[in-house]
Amino acid sequence: QVQLVESGGGLVQAGGSLRLSCAASGRTSSIVTMGWFRQAPGKEHEFVGYIYWRGTTTYYGDFVKGRFTISRDNSKSTVYLQMNSLKPEDTAIYYCAASRSFGLVTARKLYDYWGQGTQVTVSS
Repeated sequence: QVQLVESGGGLVQAGGSLRLSCAASGRTSSIVTMGWFRQAPGKEHEFVGYIYWRGTTTYYGDFVKGRFTISRDNSKSTVYLQMNSLKPEDTAIYYCAASRSFGLVTARKLYDYWGQGTQVTVSS
């Protein structure tokens, strides 16, 4: 089992920045890909991006358009989501997730473990 705990959410004004963290524990050796998703009120989960646990490859959803960056610190078993130029439409609960899959891991069903989520609210 892998446990994931997100932190760093909060309230920010439009144009501001936030950095979310996701700390992994447990059987982290089984992790291949770490992803971020978000869910706005009344909407489905939306893929934000992923990073390979043992590499530097990242991949982002179309809406990111260079505003978000995912990074990791394996010494801390932590993945980060740096969000810049935030917009009110970025308001959502942000979840990190761990997958044992490799490749284009953008579908929610490909992720095996999920954090509890952290709220991000962007005011206009």
